[in-house]
Amino acid sequence: MPFSRTPSARDHRADLILAGVLLVGAVLSAALSSIAQVYGDEARELWTALIYAVFISVPLAARRRWPGMVAIVVSLAYFAAVSLKVPEIFVGNIAMFVALYTVGAWMNDRRRAMIVRIGIIIGMFVWLIITMYRDAITEADKADVAAGLFSPYIAYMLIQLLLNVLYFGGAYYFGDRAWAAASERAVLEERTVELEREREVTAAQAVALDRVRIARELHDVVAHHVSVMGVQAGAARLVIEQDPEGARQMLTGIETSAREAIRELHQLLETLRTPGGETTEAASTLGLDDIAELAASSTEAGLPADYAVIGDPVPVPPMIAVNLYRIAQESLTNARRHAGAGATADVRVRYDDEGVELEIVNTGRSVANLRPGLGQLGMRERAAASGGTLEVTPRASGGLRVRARVPLEASA
Repeated sequence: MPFSRTPSARDHRADLILAGVLLVGAVLSAALSSIAQVYGDEARELWTALIYAVFISVPLAARRRWPGMVAIVVSLAYFAAVSLKVPEIFVGNIAMFVALYTVGAWMNDRRRAMIVRIGIIIGMFVWLIITMYRDAITEADKADVAAGLFSPYIAYMLIQLLLNVLYFGGAYYFGDRAWAAASERAVLEERTVELEREREVTAAQAVALDRVRIARELHDVVAHHVSVMGVQAGAARLVIEQDPEGARQMLTGIETSAREAIRELHQLLETLRTPGGETTEAASTLGLDDIAELAASSTEAGLPADYAVIGDPVPVPPMIAVNLYRIAQESLTNARRHAGAGATADVRVRYDDEGVELEIVNTGRSVANLRPGLGQLGMRERAAASGGTLEVTPRASGGLRVRARVPLEASA
C-alpha cells in the first residue's frame, strides 16, 4: 500500500496559527519597509503591500490540505509583488519557502509535487534572468558595469543568483526529507503495531500451550493412578470376605498408588510455580528404566504386562525419557480400562542406530473404530514435542498397538 499523509486537526490548527503570525508579520514588515523606502521612489503604495500580505499568508492556513494550489498562489503573489516593487520583501520570502517545502513534505501525488516545484523554480529563474538582463541594459552606460566581468553590479547579480539557488534548492530538499522521514516513521509505527499484535498472539499462544501442558500432565498423572486404584478397589470389594489377605494386599496397592499420585501432583505443582518450569525434584527424574515399574504396577492392577529392552541402551535426553514414560503409562491405562478381562500387554523398548522406539501391544477387545480422546491427543503431543512420531493402530486379533519412535540425533 503506497504511503500517504493526512493532516490531523492539530496540523490544521498549527497552519491557522502560522498563517496568522505571517499575516501580522507581513503587515508590520510592509509598514516598516514603506517607512524605510526599500524601493525608493519606485515603491508602490502601502495599500498594495497590505493586499500582498493577505495573499501570501492566508492561503498558508490550508497549506497541508491543498499544498500544490497554495504554493502556486503564494508564488504568483510573490513574483507579482517583486516585479511591481510592492514594499514588502521579507515575510514574502518566508511564505514562499514554507509553501514550496509543504509541497514536498505533504503532497501525496509525488509526481505532481515534483512538477509543481520544478515549474515554480523554473519560472523563478526565467523571471530572475529577465530581470537581470533588463537591469543590465539599464546599467550598461555606467562605468562600474563596463569595468569588467567582476564589476560590483555583476558580483551583486551572481550573489542574487546563488542565494536563489540555495533558497529554492533548500525548500525542495527539506520538503523531500520531511516526506521521507514521515514515510519511515509510518513504517516503524506499522511495524510497532504488528509487533504488538504478534506479542499479544504469542502471549495468548504461550498461555494456551501452558494450559495444554497442564491438562496433559494432570491427565497423565491422575488418570493412571485413579484407574489403578479403581481396579484394585473393585477387586478388593469382591474378595474381601473370601480372601481377606488378598483384599488387604489390594488395599495396600491402592494406598501406594494414592501416595504416588500425590507425589507426582506435588512435583507438577512445584514445576508450575517455579519460574522457567524447573524444580529441584522435577518430573524429569522419570526415565525409560521406570517403565519396568509401570509394567509391574499394571500386572498388580489386573493387566499382566511383560517388559523387555531390545538393543544396547544409550543415553536419552530427560525430556524425551519423560515423554516416552508418559506414553507408556497412558497406553497401559487405556488397555486396562478398555481391553476387557483376560487381556495382556507387552511393553518393548528398542534401541538402534537411529533412535529409540517404544511399543506397547495389548490383547483384548477388537477395536472397530478408533476414537481419538484426550489420552491419544496427549500421547501425540508428547511424541511431536520429542521430535518423533506416534502410531496407534487396532490389531486384527484384538487390542491395540502403540508405537512411538524418536530419532535421538534430530531431537538433540
